[in-house]
Amino acid sequence: MLMTANEPPAAGALADGEAAALYRLMTWLSPAFPVGGFSYSSGLEWAVEAGDVTDTATLADWLDAMLGDGSGFCDATFLVHAFRAAEASDEARLRDVVELAAVFVPSRERQLETTTQGRAFTDIARAAWDARGLDALVAACGRPPVYPVAVGVVAAAHGVPLPATLHAFLHALVSNWISAASRLIPLGQTDSQRVLAALEGAVVATANRALHATLDDLGSATFRADLASLRHETQYTRLFRS
Repeated sequence: MLMTANEPPAAGALADGEAAALYRLMTWLSPAFPVGGFSYSSGLEWAVEAGDVTDTATLADWLDAMLGDGSGFCDATFLVHAFRAAEASDEARLRDVVELAAVFVPSRERQLETTTQGRAFTDIARAAWDARGLDALVAACGRPPVYPVAVGVVAAAHGVPLPATLHAFLHALVSNWISAASRLIPLGQTDSQRVLAALEGAVVATANRALHATLDDLGSATFRADLASLRHETQYTRLFRS
């Protein structure tokens, strides 16, 4: 039986706002959303060639470090601060986050990766999922925001809750890393899902840490992963752009 607009949601059903937020997150952070994430490996291609990542165990260890001590935590923190600045319409604070996030990337290829995806995400979201005030927030950035900042700004403009946005972003980030690794090692579909399942706790911990982090807490201790992204630039045979 169809529910009329005046009827309350059935017990256990999502409220309209919750359903809309979930629908948008699932769309924006789906592999089908055209930001080109499939083109990048975040240095994993070199790590596989160098023998650092060879199977599910070494992949899980590598990604766990990237999440908690590297780009995963940094990107999550930038997303949180961009979201809060956009939500408060604090243009000066938002511009500071945009500028810091842009200079925090360790290599030319990673810079290309995150700026290209950020620009695509912003442009497509504005074209298909525009929200009141979003154009002003994007203009306030002063430059095209990197990918996590773009996600934070768009989600804030649409009123999507920050914790859900953050967890969905990190899940999508890890899923893309695993997708790249599945083609490079290679891994089967079941092993790929085992790695994703093994990283569930790390995603939750990274999200919770980022929610309480200040910009002064930013930092990376994944030197080998940063080196991988630098050495990928001169790798002879490459499938990915980073």
